[in-house]
Amino acid sequence: MIRGAIGSALIDSHAPTVADDCLLRNAWVCPEYVRTRAGDLAAATATHLRITLVSVVIGAVIALPLALLARRIRGLRAPVLGLSTAIYTIPSLALFSLLLPFTGLSQKTVVIGLVLYTLTILVRAVLAGLDGVPEEVRDAGRGMGYSERGLLWRVELPLALPVLIGGLRIATVSTVALTTIGTIVGYGGLGDLIATGLNSNFKAQVLTASVLCVILALVLDLLLVGLQRVLMPWRRAEAR
Repeated sequence: MIRGAIGSALIDSHAPTVADDCLLRNAWVCPEYVRTRAGDLAAATATHLRITLVSVVIGAVIALPLALLARRIRGLRAPVLGLSTAIYTIPSLALFSLLLPFTGLSQKTVVIGLVLYTLTILVRAVLAGLDGVPEEVRDAGRGMGYSERGLLWRVELPLALPVLIGGLRIATVSTVALTTIGTIVGYGGLGDLIATGLNSNFKAQVLTASVLCVILALVLDLLLVGLQRVLMPWRRAEAR
């Protein structure tokens, strides 16, 4: 009886728990996968976040002067908008493949491709925001003695902020999604986990990485909403 009890205890101690069983069953929702692969998930999320932020920041730095140039020289407006739109129509796989001979299998390939995609959204957002500033406001600024540069930075851009940040939000969320395509060159962040999970039919990995992508996009979007509130305190006063 004692031997039987000991044998039963040993068998029970090695029996899979409910958490372990979700890995054996290849379940979509599996807390044990998150626990055991927390390091891999954190590393992939950090890479995904870094690629997204670098791409959006570089895109914004390029888009602002490009939009201002297109606004100042009217003849450039249509070509700039047309070219940025044409780039956005190129499929991600094709664009990354075109960049490979120049940048190789590196993170630069992904970042350059994503920067080009953000230009379509950000250039249009800058132009739309500045075009939306009433002409009488500009006249008032000139009457107060502002130069064209002072008028741009002190009057036009502050008034265009809602549209600018709106474009930045769209560009950021779309970049989070597009970063996953970088897995074709080995730099897709969470996309790498999604791809390997699909290839091996590892359901928990596919779902967890996909959910983290959505969470990352939502967090970045909320941060940009908070940034808008900080940069536009008069909006809070109007709401009150």
